[in-house]
Amino acid sequence: MRARMRARGALARLRDDRGQASTELAVLALVVLMLVFTAIQVGLYFHARKVAQSAARQGVEAGRRIGASAGDGVAQAEVFIRRFGNSVHGAQVSSAGSSAARIRITVTGTVATLVPGLNLDVSQYAEAPNERWTNP
Repeated sequence: MRARMRARGALARLRDDRGQASTELAVLALVVLMLVFTAIQVGLYFHARKVAQSAARQGVEAGRRIGASAGDGVAQAEVFIRRFGNSVHGAQVSSAGSSAARIRITVTGTVATLVPGLNLDVSQYAEAPNERWTNP
């Protein structure tokens, strides 16, 4: 009799636990998906940052040549962004901070995001001295 009571109690407990594994799996799946999306978003951010930095460097190299101007550097950076910068949305290129002796190109924009409403901005710059010809 006692064995039957124990068996019934065990069965009742098993019946009460039905669906628990499904709930645990659903919660775990959400956590795993959040981690995956976070990893992808971090990758998108660093990619956009690298594209902006490369555009700024291209602009500096074009603008520091003998006979070139800061406008030439801005134009080259914009060409680079149009060609390779799909991950930097609304990119703006500026030569603010340039002088007669140095050129500075700044690229700013927003990062493509997976989460609606999340705005991540990226701003990168490069600068170098202008090339000049000197007689010994």
